[in-house]
Amino acid sequence: MLEYDWENSVGYWICTTSHAIRRALSNRLAQERMTLRQWEVLACLSQRKNSSQAEIAECLGIEPHTLTGIISRMERDGWVRRVASSVDRRRYSILPTERGHDVWTRAVEWCHEVRTQALSGFTPEETRLMKDLCERIRANLGDEEFTLLPRPATPATTELTAPDLQLVESAT
Repeated sequence: MLEYDWENSVGYWICTTSHAIRRALSNRLAQERMTLRQWEVLACLSQRKNSSQAEIAECLGIEPHTLTGIISRMERDGWVRRVASSVDRRRYSILPTERGHDVWTRAVEWCHEVRTQALSGFTPEETRLMKDLCERIRANLGDEEFTLLPRPATPATTELTAPDLQLVESAT
């Protein structure tokens, strides 16, 4: 039998927690005919304006060709559009449409539902401590990319804003 000290594995704790959150969010999104990957694309777009397909794939930790079908379905459903770059003919920015903004607004509500469920019974201090500890782990491992979250857009803008439940990274 393969043995490992799972009881003391920080990676295991985080990974199983991440899977539980992703599963809960995926189940909620499925009720509204959205996949977790589609949500992740919109979440990435909420954090980074004018992202190319390659940049979104990097943000999600998947290959660009894997993302092609997801983007195509989102484009078919009117959630995003591809816009050719005026400087590089090979580059297309993926931009949310008005319908994409509407879907994102509803998705943020669903994220808040999952977050509320996940943090049930936690005090605000415990929630802040958990966030601080996760940021310290990422900093200790030299992964600053998700340590500092972007500031949300002001209410007067029409840009997508990131929900409090940020893009859940796969812990693999």
